[in-house]
Amino acid sequence: MRNNLVETLVGAVVLFVTVGFLYFAFNNSGASSAGGSTYFATFDKTDGLTVGGDVKISGITVGVITDHYLNTETFGAVVEINIDSSIKLPEDTFAKITAEGLLGGNYLVLDPGGSDVILQSGDEIMETQGAVDLLGLLSSFVSSGDGK
Repeated sequence: MRNNLVETLVGAVVLFVTVGFLYFAFNNSGASSAGGSTYFATFDKTDGLTVGGDVKISGITVGVITDHYLNTETFGAVVEINIDSSIKLPEDTFAKITAEGLLGGNYLVLDPGGSDVILQSGDEIMETQGAVDLLGLLSSFVSSGDGK
């Protein structure tokens, strides 16, 4: 009987610790979007961009990528982002996908413009630049250097 009690207590502790880790991971992952402003941007390519990835302005993380999907009418890649609601984006904000490095992942950079018109939550960022294909650039550089 004592053995069953010990096994039950150990199981309860393991379950409690697991729930604690999941709670911590969810709260620190940026997965919750409460209190932020949501914007959309359409790109020709989003290679390497992932849900949960960073959105940065001037190198500072201000938000998170909450979704990305294919627009089946235009075949553009739509990215949904959520940023801090205290940040007001002008309508001429430029969004581009940038690599963290040669081996790193990609993240989204916002370059706010100078317009007096402010985007509202749910609006689309119109000026975009998709991901650059580094391997494609490298292969075209190598093939152009063969003397032809």
